Amino acid sequence: MSISVVGDVREARDRYVSMGVATPPLVVESASGSRVQADDGRSYLDWAGGIGCQNLGHGPSAVVAAIHEQVDRYLHQCFMVGMYEPYVEVCRRLAAVFPGPGNDYKSVLLNSGAEAVENAVKIARAATGRPAVIAFERAFHGRTLLTMGMTSKVVYKRGFGPFAPEVYRSPVSIDGLRALLRSDVDPESVACVVVEPVQGEGGFHPLPPSFPAELKALCVAHGILYVDDEVQAGVGRTGPTWAIEHYGVEPDLLVSGKSLGGGLPLAAVTGRAEVMDAVHPGGLGGTFGGNPVSCAAACVVLDTVAAPAFRERSELLGAQLRSRLDTLAMDVDVITDVRGLGPMLALELVDAAAAAAVVAGARARGLILLTCGLDGNVIRLLPPLTMSDEDCTFGLEILHAALREAAN
Repeated sequence: MSISVVGDVREARDRYVSMGVATPPLVVESASGSRVQADDGRSYLDWAGGIGCQNLGHGPSAVVAAIHEQVDRYLHQCFMVGMYEPYVEVCRRLAAVFPGPGNDYKSVLLNSGAEAVENAVKIARAATGRPAVIAFERAFHGRTLLTMGMTSKVVYKRGFGPFAPEVYRSPVSIDGLRALLRSDVDPESVACVVVEPVQGEGGFHPLPPSFPAELKALCVAHGILYVDDEVQAGVGRTGPTWAIEHYGVEPDLLVSGKSLGGGLPLAAVTGRAEVMDAVHPGGLGGTFGGNPVSCAAACVVLDTVAAPAFRERSELLGAQLRSRLDTLAMDVDVITDVRGLGPMLALELVDAAAAAAVVAGARARGLILLTCGLDGNVIRLLPPLTMSDEDCTFGLEILHAALREAAN
C-alpha cells in the first residue's frame, strides 16, 4: 500500500518508525543535482547530502546510467558465492587511488562506514596479533557496539553499554598520545590507531598540520597500524580523493564509505596487500557487502573524483566558500569559528540553540543544513561539489540571512 496523500508520510512515520530515529519536518519526493523536491511543493538546495553521501550531487547521469545497466544484468550475487566483475573493479580502482607510492593494495567491500571501521580493526588485530585500539577525542566512527566505544559523543552511546573492551581514547596531540601509552595501555599491545583526517561529527576539526606525520612515525616505532577513517572526509570531499593527501602521509589502512556508492550503500577497507591478507580465508565478508549495483555506481564515482578537473573545481569551490564564511564571521556575532579543509567547512556558533535556529531558518528559506559537534553548536556544510556558482551564491545568501536572524 503506497502513501500518497500529503501529510500521511509524517503520520505514518510517527505510527510505524522508531522514535529513536531523529527526523526533521521534511518529506522528500525527488532529488536532482543540488536540489531536492519536497511534498510541500518547494525546491530545497541540499547542503546535507544525506550526511555526506552525495559529493557528486543527486542522480549524476553517468552514475545513474551505470546503475541501470547493472540492474538489467543482476541485482545481487554474494561475492562469497560467485565472483563478479563490479566488485573486483571497485577494488582495482581503490588500489589505483590509494594515497601511497606503492602498487600492491587490496580491499574488502562492506555495507557501511561503521562496518568498514569494524573490519579495519579486525584486519589490524589479525595482522599484528594485538588487541588494543586507540581512538581520539571528538571522534565518530559509527553506531555499532565496537564503533560506539570508539565514538566520542554521549548522545550516540547513552543507554547502550557496556561497550567492547580494549578501546582507549587520546587527545589529538602527540604528547597526549604518548601520555596514554605510558599510563593506560602498553604500546606493544596496540593493534591500531583510528583517526579521521577531518573529524566530521565531532565538529569538522582538521588534524593539526604536523599531527599525521608525527602519528605515523610513532606508529612505525611501536609496530602500530595507522587506520585512516575517510568515511565522511574522503571521496573528494576536501578536494583530493582522500583528505589524508593534504598531509602527505600514507596510512596502513584506509576506510571509505558514504559518497563511495554515489547514493547507494557501499564502504571499503583498503591497504597494503600483506596487511589485508593477514586475515584467514572466510574471516572477512558479509552477504550484501560489495553489492554489484553499488559497485557499478562506485566505479563511476571513483573515476570522477580522481579526475584533475574535479579536484580543481572542488578546490575553487572551497576557496569561494571559505572567503564568504570568513566575511560572515565578521558580520554575525553568533559565529565563533570558521574551520575545515578545502570545501569541507563549518561554522561554530555560540551555542546549540543558535545552531538549531540557523538550521530552521535556513530550511524555511529553502536550504537544508546539518549540525554537528559535541555540543551540537556547529553548522557543517556538505554541498554537492558539482553545484553551480549560482547555487553556491544562493545558498550562502540564505545562510547569511538565517545567521542574522538567529543573532537578533
